[in-house]
Amino acid sequence: MSGIAVACCQARLAFGDPAGNRAALDRLLREAARRGARIVVLPELAASGYRFADRDEAWQLAEPLDGPTVTGWHAVAADEDVIVVGGLCERAGGELHNSAVLVDAGGVRAVYRKAHLWDGESLTFGAGDAAPPVVDTVFGRVAVVICYDLEFPEWIRLPALAGAQLLCAPVNWPSTPRPARERPAEVVRVQADAAVNRMFIAACDRVGAERGTDWIGGSVIVDPDGWPLAGPLSAPAAGCILADCRLEDARDKRTGPHNDVHADRRPGLYRAILETGTATAAS
Repeated sequence: MSGIAVACCQARLAFGDPAGNRAALDRLLREAARRGARIVVLPELAASGYRFADRDEAWQLAEPLDGPTVTGWHAVAADEDVIVVGGLCERAGGELHNSAVLVDAGGVRAVYRKAHLWDGESLTFGAGDAAPPVVDTVFGRVAVVICYDLEFPEWIRLPALAGAQLLCAPVNWPSTPRPARERPAEVVRVQADAAVNRMFIAACDRVGAERGTDWIGGSVIVDPDGWPLAGPLSAPAAGCILADCRLEDARDKRTGPHNDVHADRRPGLYRAILETGTATAAS
């Protein structure tokens, strides 16, 4: 049985050039659609760039949900009959959010505001307080998180328990030192998230440098066993990776004749995580 073509459009973006970034993303989106993609993921804060000097600078680059970035993604979704998931600097009233939207031909289906803010993001953005949305689409049940959210197993478990078959994650992964021949730890975490939840994950990164930060270019699409179907690229570059994803496979949570990653859970033993934030070992 063939699946759905999922793409990550790994972009080279310029800080503070929303119009130029939107044009570059539009080209990548349409390229992915021409190659057969039906669900396309874009990076975090894709139009604005990431390394804001302060909140005022972010405010100047922020947009409402009916601004040109989301409107443009809706136009591509309608033209190409695709689903677009992408990140933006969202202005909502007097608040700023590191947000992601899921857009199809009918318009915006979901808005997610990043709940776990990384480093200086907390000086710029308000943290979201809603669980990752899980959207029924024509291709399957699709959920959305953003970057640092992937490092919190409890958070990723929520959409898995809600029936997500594909988790889409716009990310900006900064390059940090690692041992020779090792994959970026961010990619390893995505593989682990996919395997322990038995669902597909598509994480879309970016490439290039921005205000002293080099981006990994680690875009990857992972199957429910935790194995990469596409990416990361050996020589990071702008472009689209595609993978055929049989989303129905993510409904099967069995790992063998006697085990099921959902049915084998024992939530009563994990209560200390919720009650105190830490689990105390038995003496």
